[in-house]
Amino acid sequence: MRARLSLVVLALAQLVIALDYNIVYVALPDIGTGLGFSAHDLQWVVSAYVVTTGGFLLLGGRTADLLGRRRTFVAAALVYAGSSLVGGLSQSAGTLVTVRAVQGIGGSLLFPATLSLINTIYEEGPARNRALAVWGAAGAGGLCFGSLLGGVLVDAFGWPSVFFVNVPVAAAIAWAGRSLFPTDVPRTGARRFDVTGALAGTGGITLVVFVLVHAPEAGWTSASALLGGVLAAALLTLFAVVETRSRDPLVPARLFAHRSLVAAMAVTALYSATFSSLPYFLTLYFQTVRGYSAFATGLAFLVPAVVTALGTHLGERAVAAVGVRRMLVGGLVSGAAGAAALGTALTVDGSYGLLLPGIVLLGLGQGAAWTGMWIAAASGVAPEDQGVASGMASTSLQVGGAVGLALLVALAGGTGQGPPDDALLTGIRAAVFAVAAGLGCGVLLTLALRSTATV
Repeated sequence: MRARLSLVVLALAQLVIALDYNIVYVALPDIGTGLGFSAHDLQWVVSAYVVTTGGFLLLGGRTADLLGRRRTFVAAALVYAGSSLVGGLSQSAGTLVTVRAVQGIGGSLLFPATLSLINTIYEEGPARNRALAVWGAAGAGGLCFGSLLGGVLVDAFGWPSVFFVNVPVAAAIAWAGRSLFPTDVPRTGARRFDVTGALAGTGGITLVVFVLVHAPEAGWTSASALLGGVLAAALLTLFAVVETRSRDPLVPARLFAHRSLVAAMAVTALYSATFSSLPYFLTLYFQTVRGYSAFATGLAFLVPAVVTALGTHLGERAVAAVGVRRMLVGGLVSGAAGAAALGTALTVDGSYGLLLPGIVLLGLGQGAAWTGMWIAAASGVAPEDQGVASGMASTSLQVGGAVGLALLVALAGGTGQGPPDDALLTGIRAAVFAVAAGLGCGVLLTLALRSTATV
């Protein structure tokens, strides 16, 4: 019973992370009007969260290893609760962007702590695979239901409600985590943080994500993008040098000997660059091309949410039947076929039903691949390294997503020709077909890793 309750709490934590990422999208117009954001600056309500989450994940994972998973989980959930309360009470644009950055830091602590708790509470094998499937289903639900919940809350209570809704849930999981999770076992030997490595790695990754988010708007040759890129390269070079010489590195070199982890990081980056970029283009299609309201757009994402959640459970069963690598290949093939079918069905006046074959194939593939890649990332990693291993894989997820979305947005913008409405639809379709091609490359990558990794 305790293990089941613990899994409920861990799944709720993943739901909070996913909701917090997605729920603000439909509230952006009201937030911009209410707090006086300029059209250019409004993107930072989303981007501030993305930049700090991606930049601090490695540090968050190592914090869970060194300071304790339960302690880190509780602290991160309280950061979410407190920052969400301040966000709902914000009276200025600067305050809200700062709050979103703090929420991102909370996410960078909560995500690897949650994942490492699953990988240490549940024994490797069917029990862990089942827990990862439940956890993944909660995340898939949060990403898709966030749009619907956001539309309902904004219509009924105004934009602050998308922040207030997190407060009781985050506070509750902090209390439940402290009550249910195993007490943190004191580490043997000294607990040393690799301060220089942490600062260099966190700063470098944060700047990489910042450039990828900022450059499409400001221009790749703008002074801010070029300066950010140079500083990122310098900090990451320093990080690599420090890690090879540190007695207690932020990222132990031994983890790169885990071929399954390295392979999972590659698949995770590609997964985020493809699957995770689709909601952006589907939202554009539903709201701008088809003219759906925020609430109707949320309803349109219900089917993807349900099917993706189903895919996580099918993926768990498929792992037991055919192994992780074959299941990953099957998930990526399903996703590629679904993206190709969806791209063909995107028209100016076609019915929602025409999109369903592609949506179903995509959702099943996305859910199955999500479960498989986290199973692969955790396999064979020692308990004391589960936090930083989770941080490495989730950093790949964030950076891959930022790279993929930036490339797809650039492709969509450069492809469309003719009247604005036609050009937008052409660009969206080009991006969706590119996702299909990317997932096809993922199939080839996973097959190529057969002889070099245990996936």
